[in-house]
Order: sequence, then structure tokens, then C-alpha cells
Amino acid sequence: MLVRKMQVQNDLYDYNLKIYQDDKLFKFSLDSLLLAEFVEIKKSDKNLLDICSGNAPLPLIIGKNHHIDITGVEIDQEICALANKSIKINKLDNIKMLNMNAKNLKNYFPGNNFDIITCNPPFFKVNKTSLMNEEYQKAIARHEITITLEEIFALVKYLLKDNGTFYLVHRPERLEEILYFANQYKLHVKEMIFIYSNLNKNAIMVLFKMKKNAQIGVKIKSMLINRDMKTYQNIFKDVRK
Repeated sequence: MLVRKMQVQNDLYDYNLKIYQDDKLFKFSLDSLLLAEFVEIKKSDKNLLDICSGNAPLPLIIGKNHHIDITGVEIDQEICALANKSIKINKLDNIKMLNMNAKNLKNYFPGNNFDIITCNPPFFKVNKTSLMNEEYQKAIARHEITITLEEIFALVKYLLKDNGTFYLVHRPERLEEILYFANQYKLHVKEMIFIYSNLNKNAIMVLFKMKKNAQIGVKIKSMLINRDMKTYQNIFKDVRK
């Protein structure tokens, strides 16, 4: 019988958090850390929903630093179990995980329910030319097998309160689709930050801040990120002034 080896990470960078990961499952990446730092929490914000949570790096970071109720949603049972272990060991009782397909959340929560929704979704479409990982757990984390980009936007529109905030990290290659769905579902883009690892090359990711049923107007900025940085805390403080 094959037994998975679980590894405890004692250094989620410098967040003073422990996180459980499995080297055979999809691990958290820089995308999640940047998205967590990009999120702004106001005193009036009471609850946050994190779609496609994985092993919950974003809920852990935000849950440690803010008094806000957080619900994470992860479809994979093993990865969700790792998230729950991390929540327990860090004693963050303001976080709960749901092991389900995010598409079914409309049957779980009423509409206009959340102040903030965050999402680090599968980045790639599924088509005849898709090069998908043979391991299903890794494939669903990277490809839109269980949920599509449009399904995410439809879900966010339903669950987010009026003037609530949606934070998304994605690939620049899909910018046109993202802007199309944002307009279609009345999630108006208020801020975009393009992330570069080398200014002589294309952007590697883009962060979006959207508001439901808000006025039109967007700020666009760019930032150079070194993947070897020892801390990402407050990384957007100066660029967002």
C-alpha cells in the first residue's frame, strides 16, 4: 500500500505560520502569496470567501492578520484535509473549509452574502491541444476541468454583496476574456497590477481588484517581482499609493 508522505512547512515565508503540504499534490505558489498581499480588508468587512483554496495559504495569511470570518472552498478531499490541519495547528478558528465544488455554493449560501471574494483559479482552458498532468489532482488545479472562468464570474456576481470586492489572480494571456466577463457580470475592474519577473519579457501574472455594481474607472500599474525574495509582506504598499 502506497502511503503519502506529508511534510510540515515551518516557514510560510515570514508569516510565522505552519502549513501542511504533500509533495505529490499541487502545492501553493507565488500566485497565492501575492493575491493574499493584494487583498485589502476594511473594518466594515465581516466575511471573506476564498474559491479554489488549495491547502489554504491565502486564508491562513489573511486569517492570521485580520479579524474576519473566512470560508475556503476546495474540491479535492486530500488537499482540503491538509488545509484543515494547517488551520488547526495555527489555531485560526476564524477559518473554515468546505470540501466541495465551488459551482455548488449557490445551494449553500444566499445571494449577496460576502463582503470579499478571492480566487486563484485554474489558469488553463481544456481543449484538444491541452497538455494536462496525468495526475488528476494536479490537472484540476491547473485546468478548467471542474470550474470555468465564466462559472467563477457568475458565482461571484451571485454571492458578492453590492459594492463588495472581488480579487483575482490570473494569466495575462486571458486578459481579454477576464475583462469581457467582468463587464458582463457587472464586476467592474478598479485596479490591475501586472507582475513581471523580467522587464524585458512579458508579464507572468496579473492581479485584479473588482467591485460589484460600482462606477467605472480603473488604475493600471506594474511591478517587478524577484522569486527569491525572502518576504512578500506589504509588497504592494508603495505601488498602490
